[in-house]
Amino acid sequence: MNEAGFIAALRALPLHTGARGLADDCAVIEFGGETLILTHDAMAEGTHYLAGADMADVAWKLVASNLSDLAAKGAEPVGVLVGHMLGAGDDRFVEGLAEVLGHYGVPLLGGDTIAAAGPRVLGLTAIGRATHSPVPARSGARNGDTLWITGELGAAMLGFEALTGGPPGDSTAFRRPLARLAEGQALAPLVTAMMDISDGLLLDAFRMAEASQVSIAIGSAAVPVASPTRRMDCMTWGDDYELLFTLPPGAGPPVAATQIGSVETRGFVPLFVDGEPVANADGLGYRHGE
Repeated sequence: MNEAGFIAALRALPLHTGARGLADDCAVIEFGGETLILTHDAMAEGTHYLAGADMADVAWKLVASNLSDLAAKGAEPVGVLVGHMLGAGDDRFVEGLAEVLGHYGVPLLGGDTIAAAGPRVLGLTAIGRATHSPVPARSGARNGDTLWITGELGAAMLGFEALTGGPPGDSTAFRRPLARLAEGQALAPLVTAMMDISDGLLLDAFRMAEASQVSIAIGSAAVPVASPTRRMDCMTWGDDYELLFTLPPGAGPPVAATQIGSVETRGFVPLFVDGEPVANADGLGYRHGE
């Protein structure tokens, strides 16, 4: 199975309503007087981080990538649980964990530690509380909305290449991405749909369109990118952890962001890029198992 096929199979299992049909990055659960936001991401050596990487950087990225999912829900982090596979650099992992948790003011709640053979796989569960209800979802985009992103795309791609024999450059965006928590909380009361960009802008926009049952049109020239000569690469590579969101007509964002497109009535394809129809998700971004 590839990633999409496996998730489709999971949808046949009994699902909590808070799972949102497994069509979102987080579970949203009403619990007492709070709305809890839960997410879990894993990182594998050689896939999400380079073999031999500084484990302090790995710890940072593991936490930040999960907090980015909370950011897309406008959530305030409550804490994290770490699933750790012992190996080289464990002392640096703990140091990096202290750095990133201190940076975001997030406490460690616990987790699990194992020892095993083979490439390392690390996991983390992040728990947050909603700061606004209804909690933003991928599925709320409506005809006439405008499409926006925070930040710039492609810096992680260039950072990865700098670490793997490409042109010299700053690798910080790949090694230590930032979660847009403050921006997510500011946007939550205003957006009609929101998600973070982890697998590439075009793939994630395609997913938002599918979840919302609309068509999304993107003008590539409007997308802020780290390498204008490689604009399409910047839009498909991923690992950016910026926020992709839609706003009602006439509304503007309260944070620094760029309008890159619009939402249209559901047409014959979910996505248009520079007016060209995109009928399926092949080649739009990173998907596991493909």
